Amino acid sequence: MQLIRTLFIAVLSLSGLAAQAQWQWVDNAGRKVFSDQPPPMDIPAKNILKQPAKTASLAAAPTAPASAGAAAAAAPQLSGEDKELVAKKKKAEADALARIKEESDNLAKIKATNCERAKANQALLDSGVRMAVTNAKGEREFLDDAARKGEAQRTRAAIDTNCQ
Repeated sequence: MQLIRTLFIAVLSLSGLAAQAQWQWVDNAGRKVFSDQPPPMDIPAKNILKQPAKTASLAAAPTAPASAGAAAAAAPQLSGEDKELVAKKKKAEADALARIKEESDNLAKIKATNCERAKANQALLDSGVRMAVTNAKGEREFLDDAARKGEAQRTRAAIDTNCQ
């Protein structure tokens, strides 16, 4: 009975050691990988963050080509791309392009409206009709020749800016 109990305790203590035999490394895409298998051969030694104590000396020793092939075949192959992340990135880029296009369309509409108004104002100034403006006090003032000339220059600048 004592022998069975001792054997049982020995098995339990050894199973704890197997659970600690974990590898941890940073893959080529920059993600941390946890595994009970060693990393693929293309992972440099500086990217291996944690390895089991028993295999540390074995990993430092050169391996035979046959065992290297077996280790590479046993290691999990990662694609290096997260499909969901790539899809989200593409959607965000498409949304940004759509917003930029919408803003440029709105700006074009505003410029077209400003162009039409400036051309109408220019036609009114060129017609020679007597014009009045409302001052800051709310009083109506008629434009004299100097004020009409200044208004014509501002209108011409608005046409040059908006009607291209």
